[in-house]
Amino acid sequence: MVTRKSFHEQLDELQQSVLKMGTMVEQAIFNAVKSLKARDEILARQVIDGDDTIDDLHLQIEDDCVRLLALQQPMASDLRVISAVLKIVNDLERIADHASDVSKVTIRISGQPLIKPLIDIPRMSEITQTMLRVSLDAFMRRDASQVEQLIEYDHEVDALYQQIFRELLTFMMEDPRTIRQATHLLFVARHLERMADYCTNLGEAVYYMVKGERKDLNV
Repeated sequence: MVTRKSFHEQLDELQQSVLKMGTMVEQAIFNAVKSLKARDEILARQVIDGDDTIDDLHLQIEDDCVRLLALQQPMASDLRVISAVLKIVNDLERIADHASDVSKVTIRISGQPLIKPLIDIPRMSEITQTMLRVSLDAFMRRDASQVEQLIEYDHEVDALYQQIFRELLTFMMEDPRTIRQATHLLFVARHLERMADYCTNLGEAVYYMVKGERKDLNV
């Protein structure tokens, strides 16, 4: 009985570590796009440097999962939680990498005036951050129904990406001088679109953790 309690205490700590990592990743997304809007190279470098801290936490959580699997005998439902944690932190680490890549674009175009006001890219960022919060809240609450809303959010991000693609392509066709920066901004939009896809992956991991069934949210 004491061993089982200790196991669940460790499981709770593991989930808190996931929440901490998720919060760090959400801040990275916010700061990356904020740095782009302001062409703030200092903030961009903070995001890039912070990626190492996120990577370290990712490895720590993975080690904790392996330790729980090795030293305890989790039941099926607990085993699904650990499996979900491993999947979630892997996708969170990938989202952080994309945020770092956005910040690298900031550095590349720092000092340049933007070829257009950034409206849709910050909107993509806001929706992606919402998707991340929804996924993590569903994880903490064990609420599989909550992740259903990720489908509509993902569609909205995809639509914004297509809109940005068309708009920037028009810029490049009308004025070849915009090609370099427009290409960088297209990369940013693509990074955000991939982040949103990873957020749906988080939701799928939560759904499987709770229901023991797989569900495709990226449709």
